Amino acid sequence: MNSLGIPSSRSLSLFTSKTEKVKRPWFTQGSHSKDPEVMIDESVAITTRVAHSFLRVGQLELFGRRARKKEHPEALEELRAIVQHLIDREYKDVIEENLSFENKVILLANEFRSRLTSLVANWIRVGYCQGNFNSDNCAAGGFTLDYGPFGFMDMFDPKYQPWTGGGDHFSYFNQPQAAKRNFHMFCLALKPILESNENALRSLEEIENGFSLMIQEKIEKMWATKLGLSTFDGAIFKELVMLMMQTHVDYTIFFRELSSFPLDITPLIKSFYDESFSDEKILDNWSQWLDKWKTLIHNSNPVEINAISSQSREKLSGQMKLVNPKYTLREWFLVPAYQQACNGDYALIGELQEVMTSPYAELSNEMEEKYYRKKPSHLFEVAGISHVSCSS
Repeated sequence: MNSLGIPSSRSLSLFTSKTEKVKRPWFTQGSHSKDPEVMIDESVAITTRVAHSFLRVGQLELFGRRARKKEHPEALEELRAIVQHLIDREYKDVIEENLSFENKVILLANEFRSRLTSLVANWIRVGYCQGNFNSDNCAAGGFTLDYGPFGFMDMFDPKYQPWTGGGDHFSYFNQPQAAKRNFHMFCLALKPILESNENALRSLEEIENGFSLMIQEKIEKMWATKLGLSTFDGAIFKELVMLMMQTHVDYTIFFRELSSFPLDITPLIKSFYDESFSDEKILDNWSQWLDKWKTLIHNSNPVEINAISSQSREKLSGQMKLVNPKYTLREWFLVPAYQQACNGDYALIGELQEVMTSPYAELSNEMEEKYYRKKPSHLFEVAGISHVSCSS
C-alpha cells in the first residue's frame, strides 16, 4: 500500500513460534463455503506494525458518547485530552499550537475530512476494498489501518467485497458512503467540546455537510486521471463501467493496458475474463468507446498531453502509468507464498516483496508472466482465496 503511494501503517516485523500452536477456523481444501468448516492448527505468531498513532474514530466515538451523556465528572476533560493527543500525534504539522482549542478542533475536522476523502479515492483507484470499514477500523489520522478482511479486486465488480459478512454497505463502490458514516461519527464525537460555542458548532456542521461534495470531486478527479483526461466526463465513464461489468475485465490489467494508449482494442482484450473476445457486438461496443475516449483526449486535453503527436502520446502514457499500477497484491499470489513459508521456504515472499514494492514499474519478463496475469478460473469463489469470514 505504501509503495502504491497510499498512506498506511507499516509492517515492522513478524515473529513465528517454532513450538506453540493455536487452533483457528478455516476452510477445507477447494471449498466454496462462506463460513469456516474446520479447525486447523497454526503456529502462534506476533506481527508488529508502526504508525504515528493507532487512534481510531471508534475510540473518539466512545469518549464523545461518554461526554454527551455526562457519564462521570471528568468525561468532557477525557474527551478533550484524547482529541489533543490526536492533534499532537497526527496533525501537529498543520495545526498551530497557539490557537484556541475550539479552533484546533475545527481545523482537525477539516484536515481529517481532506485526508479521509483522499484515502478512499485512492483505494478505489488501485482496486482495493477495505472490507470492514467501520469506525473501529478507521484511523483518525486518515491512513490505511485495518488489513482484515481486505482484498485487491481481480474481476471488476462495483459490489466486490472480500469479507463474507461485510454486505453491500462495505463493498468496493460503497466505500465513500462508509467513509461518510465514519466522518459523521467523528464530528459527533467532537461536538461536546464545542457546545458552548455556536459559531464553532456551525463551522463543524458546514465541514460535515461538505463531505459528500468533497469526496465526489476527488473521486471524479481520480477517474479522470486514471483515464488520462484533464476533466471528468460522466457519460464516457458511465459507458466504461457498463462495458467493464458486461465483459468482466481484470481491473488492474485493463487500466494498465489503456495507459499505453492502444491503437485498437487488441491489448485490452487480454484483460477480459469471459469469451467476449469472440462476441462481435461487444467488441464493436468496445471499439466505439475507445474511439470516443481518444477523441475526448484529442479535443479536451492540453496540447502536451492530447496524444496527437508521438511526444504528447508518450507523455500522457507516462502520466497514466503513474496512477494505474501494473501490479497489485492479489490474494491468490499470497496463498502459495505463505504456504511455502510455513515450510521454511521464503523465496516467494521475497519475490512478492520485490514486485509489490515497485507496483508501477516495468519488471522482468519472468515477473510479468507470473504476476501480470488474470486470476485462474479455478480459483474464483474458492474460500480463503476469493473470500474469507471475519473469524478466519
